[in-house]
Amino acid sequence: MPLSYVFGKIKVELLFVFVYASLIAIEDRFFHLISISLPLSVPMVLGTVLSLLLAFKSNQAYDRWWEARIAWGAIVNDSRSFVRQVLCFVEEPYDSAAVREWVERVTHRQIAWSYSLGMSLRHRMDLSVLQKYLSAEDMAFVSRHENVPNALLDLHAQDLRFALQEGWLNAYQQVELDNTLTRLTDSMGRCERIKNTVFPVTYTLYIHFSLFFFVLLLPFALIEIFGVLEVLIVLAISSSFFLIEKMAIHLQDPFEGKPTDTPMTAIARTIERNLRQMIGERDTSKETARADSTYYVM
Repeated sequence: MPLSYVFGKIKVELLFVFVYASLIAIEDRFFHLISISLPLSVPMVLGTVLSLLLAFKSNQAYDRWWEARIAWGAIVNDSRSFVRQVLCFVEEPYDSAAVREWVERVTHRQIAWSYSLGMSLRHRMDLSVLQKYLSAEDMAFVSRHENVPNALLDLHAQDLRFALQEGWLNAYQQVELDNTLTRLTDSMGRCERIKNTVFPVTYTLYIHFSLFFFVLLLPFALIEIFGVLEVLIVLAISSSFFLIEKMAIHLQDPFEGKPTDTPMTAIARTIERNLRQMIGERDTSKETARADSTYYVM
């Protein structure tokens, strides 16, 4: 991640700090109209409290980010398990055209599900991306649903019932496969909970206002000790606090398409590559990545 991106996120705050600290330094050196001097202990106490608040917020934001990564790790494992169970449970000869078509349909739908979940969490659903994985009937079905990943899981369940009726699966195998679908549903629900649970705005505002109050006081405590150099020192100290705050803000929403987010598209491509290889198909994940490079953020 380039430094230009990192510091670009706080460029407005740093510009404000630079102008503010420079005005105080110029006034102290040339005009002497304001004679305010604070002991260094005052901003130090405020800085200590602010550090504790930022540490708490950063921990909570990281917990949200890590929970999202755990959920997507479970999605990878359950996707592999689902296709492995499908391949191992079918009791008809695998070279049977009907069974082969059914296995490929279910596998491609699971690949589509992983991509659709990422797009759904980012509120960038594009059904055209899923056309290469779904049949015309499946596309018509999911187009009628607001929650496309949930609709795809519903189609999975219908296909399992169809396989049970055809005798390709027995009742115990069908229940085991349905348990895997339940785990996928649980992971999807965890991601949606993280996405839809807003981090308390008032807490963020209090920290932001406290941080600016700290920056406003700091030059008056440093001006008598460092003179004009207080501009650089204030800029360095405030930038560290602003960066920590911005890092926490980015981590608390891991599905927004930022470089710090959970790499859902990359994970979905891994799922596609693994599942295609499991059913003996050519790996097309690189072609998919090139074709969709203008659409996906990560």
